Amino acid sequence: MILADNQDIYVARHDLNPKHRLSLLSEVYVERGTIDDWNLLHELHYKATNTGIGPVIYRATMKGETIGVGVMTVPRILSAGRNQIFKHLKPNQNGMDTRMINQHRVNWQNDNSCVNARLVLDTMYRGAGIAYRMQNIMMRMTGCRFVEFQSSMSKYNPFAARAGILFTKPKRQANYDKGVEFFRRWFRSAPSDHVGVMSELGAFAPAIREKCIAEMRGLYYRCSAMEKSGDNRMNGTSRVDGMEVGYLVSSLQQLTLASPLFGIYLNPDHNRELPPRIPLLAFDNQTTDEQLKLDWIH
Repeated sequence: MILADNQDIYVARHDLNPKHRLSLLSEVYVERGTIDDWNLLHELHYKATNTGIGPVIYRATMKGETIGVGVMTVPRILSAGRNQIFKHLKPNQNGMDTRMINQHRVNWQNDNSCVNARLVLDTMYRGAGIAYRMQNIMMRMTGCRFVEFQSSMSKYNPFAARAGILFTKPKRQANYDKGVEFFRRWFRSAPSDHVGVMSELGAFAPAIREKCIAEMRGLYYRCSAMEKSGDNRMNGTSRVDGMEVGYLVSSLQQLTLASPLFGIYLNPDHNRELPPRIPLLAFDNQTTDEQLKLDWIH
């Protein structure tokens, strides 16, 4: 089928065998990795600046070469998506929480769950069915009962759903109206245009630029739950006050415009001892909600 044929471009779609798969998949294995694996590929991830708290790293290798990296971290104390799924974990219901209840909730989360915070593949190996297989296997290997996942990309690329993650319905950010109002008041560029916003900010007169940045820091701190929880709760505004301006702009854009899907993987292999190195194609031996068939693993 010819989709476009003109002087600028020719695009054709050919019927392919739906059962065809990359022959090299049989050479791919999933195992624990190190920070060196993350450093090797992290620049290909759209959140390349950090790994999150308490990272545990997994990697996909092909003939000894790292071609994919996943990062598991500890769960956040507060999560609106988690509250939708686990309503009994929602904090301070009816104003009845005590210090002991709060501590027990966090201990339960740490004992039973983790977060798949990052997953990135070498661009040479994308589109071959590696990502969702790798994600499923490394979530099983954590041993956790639940694996949380939050991603804006999942609205456009359903690889996580194919890995067995169950998602809540997408919701607009609670701070959407406040953030859009701020960007429209100060900038002609679209609120999502980081390059345009930074260009306009750099063209402001010094006094106006400082006023804009000060308001941006104040708005971000007021609206960000992350800056008031965990280790950050002891910092007051000092962390936000010290943010580099480009990072501050992207953080406010993320806080305002992102509408990530929140999902949970119910791990059928939790508290089960799995091999330290698992072939990628072991994913195909069972459904995502069945235990890994160890006798078929090779």
